Amino acid sequence: MSPVSFKHLVHVGVGSNVEREHNIRCGVNALRERFKNVVMSTVYESAAVGFNGDPFYNLVVRFETELGIEALGVTLRQIEDVHHRDRTLSSFGPRTLDIDLLLYDDVVLQQGRLQLPRDEIEKNAFVLRPLAELSGDLVHPLRDKSLSIMWLQFDQTQQPLTTVEFEW
Repeated sequence: MSPVSFKHLVHVGVGSNVEREHNIRCGVNALRERFKNVVMSTVYESAAVGFNGDPFYNLVVRFETELGIEALGVTLRQIEDVHHRDRTLSSFGPRTLDIDLLLYDDVVLQQGRLQLPRDEIEKNAFVLRPLAELSGDLVHPLRDKSLSIMWLQFDQTQQPLTTVEFEW
């Protein structure tokens, strides 16, 4: 009898403000190579948040995995590292590639620096808008609201986003 494998539904935020097109394309391609049923949101341009810097390209990627949370985190960090992510810089600084685990099924977890669901979902338009676009009917595990309702209730005037015509 073969072991049973469980697929987990994962949403990650992908962003870059250094060689944005190249790094976003490479990051998404790396996710496509490693995971199943990869679906991407629209790419959006947004101002840097928390520091003065070049604007970011951001999107959300949804996929399925059999990896546990810890192993998934290692894989995402490896993808960032391959694309020259500098971990010596401040957490508010330029990024070649930033991949943040936003949702892992409906898991609620606070363990060290790992937080699920990630609080940026409620704070940043560049996270919530593409997340609602991909999985609007999904209910936020802590807020008991769908992501699309959360986006409609978000103050969209404070963090303007520009849709990017991205060529994959």
